Amino acid sequence: MEKHYSIQEVSQMLGISKDTLRYYDRIGIVSPSREDNRYRRYSKEDLIHVMNIQIMQYADFSLDEIKGKFGFRKLEAIDSAYCEEVLAFLDNKNAEILKKIDHLERVRQLLNLAAETLRDFNNESDQRLAQFVRELYKDIQKNEKPFFKEGCDEH
Repeated sequence: MEKHYSIQEVSQMLGISKDTLRYYDRIGIVSPSREDNRYRRYSKEDLIHVMNIQIMQYADFSLDEIKGKFGFRKLEAIDSAYCEEVLAFLDNKNAEILKKIDHLERVRQLLNLAAETLRDFNNESDQRLAQFVRELYKDIQKNEKPFFKEGCDEH
């Protein structure tokens, strides 16, 4: 007979609050079996699902995305259409992450230049910072909505 775990045991083993586990059950993302007394009983498969959810959340997936795209199917139940759908979703998510990385790299460069300028304030460092800020602002303007420019054109 397969061993089952209480919500307390799962909480301690995986370092997740019992409230989080209850929430996962309420939204139907992990639904452990219930005893006659209605206590949740988690199987090893449920534990794996919870660990997978934690990993996907670490990878910046929302619970809605996890629930909608990763229905924790057994391998024999996966069809090619499902694989294609998930692959497209993962490709989009990866592109999103690359944009965030690029953005954060630009912010890091800005902060480094600003700190460098303040450490050794001189005309050259000030000009480097000003040039970077101008380029950054041009990039921001390219990505802004037209209504943003409307009120600023006069200034």
